[in-house]
Parts: sequence; structure tokens; C-alpha cells
Amino acid sequence: MDASAIYPTLVYLHLLLFVFWLGADLGVFILGQHFRRRSYPLPERLTILKLLVITDMGPRTAWALMVPLSLAVADTGGWWDAPDALIAVAWVVGLVWLALIWDAHNHDQTPRAARNRRVEFWLKIAITGFYLWLGLQSVFLGSPIEPDWLAWKALLFGAIFVAAIMIDVAFKPVGPLLGRLIAEGSSDATEVPLRRTMDRTRLWVFAVYGLLVATSYLGNVKPI
Repeated sequence: MDASAIYPTLVYLHLLLFVFWLGADLGVFILGQHFRRRSYPLPERLTILKLLVITDMGPRTAWALMVPLSLAVADTGGWWDAPDALIAVAWVVGLVWLALIWDAHNHDQTPRAARNRRVEFWLKIAITGFYLWLGLQSVFLGSPIEPDWLAWKALLFGAIFVAAIMIDVAFKPVGPLLGRLIAEGSSDATEVPLRRTMDRTRLWVFAVYGLLVATSYLGNVKPI
């Protein structure tokens, strides 16, 4: 199939992933706000937390698929003559990443899930390095990506990876703190450290929102 024929479909799928990512992420944020309310009975808050985890699979799915799809859009649109091998590898990486995400979710709280998340973490680190290199070199040297807007978009996508990874890092203490809340019940001793950890995590969440809006603006308006 001619690249120009498939390009509009890929752009549509790219926009659909963006809407799915940001929209579901806002749902996660709203659920998180309700979980933080100590006026709710603890069982209700735990149910809200379960819904939050399920809803969060939407952004995680979109994030993984955005990697190969963004490269395919740039290539078929004629914005960057990306090597075919790179796009093929991107699809393999994206699908492997997607499998790790869902397998960890379906086997949560098991050694299998812990192993998957370790592999996923280092995979995200490698992808982060790729996009930061691609964006920085293209912004300052004009190669391999020539359009300035696309070079900056690649760089900001790398920054999204950094912020999203930091969400998981900042959120990691929530598990033990939540376990203490369940075991000991709601009190300042159990609630305040949990709230403080979630507040720190939200800073990175806001960073992701801002970066997503900035990258979508660059991709649609192409101001530079």
C-alpha cells in the first residue's frame, strides 16, 4: 500500500491514542482525588483505588503503542525518512512492552509481575535515551530529523518518558503505606505519609499533562 494512502489513517490512530491517553489519565486523576478523601469509608476508597488501577491501563496501553505509531506517522507523512529496520524494531518493542504491561496487570502481586515490571522499567529507560538523543541531535544539528517542530516533538516525547517514569518511581512507596493503612486503619499516622507521597507523585503527573499538550500542539500546528 502506498504510504500516502495509509498516512491519514495512521494520523487518526495517533490522535485517537492521544485522546485515549490524556482522557483516561484525567479519569485516573479524578479517581485519585476521591481516594484521598478521608470522609469516605475505607472499603469505598479501596474500591476507588481498584478502579483507578484499571483505568490507568488505558494511558499505559496508549503510551506503549505511541512509540511505533509516532515513528510510522513521521515516515509515511514524509517528515522523516526513518529506516525501515528502525520502524520494524519499534513495533516489536511496542508490542513486547504492551505484553509486559498487561501480563503484569493480570498477575499482579506475584513474582511474575515483579519481573515484568523490572524488564519494562529498563525498556522504558532505553526508549527514553533514544528519544532524548533523537530530539537533542535533531534540534541542535538538524539531523536526522529536519523539521524543527518534529525535532522538538521528539525531544518533548523523551521528556514525557522521564516524567512518566518518575511517576512510577514516586508512587512506589504507596504500596507499603497503603498496606499499613489497611492494617491499622485511618489515622494521621497512616494517612499523612500516604497523602504526602501521592502529592509528590502528582507533580510528575502535571508535568506529563503539560508535555502531552505541548507535543500535540507541535504536531497539529507545526509552528516552527
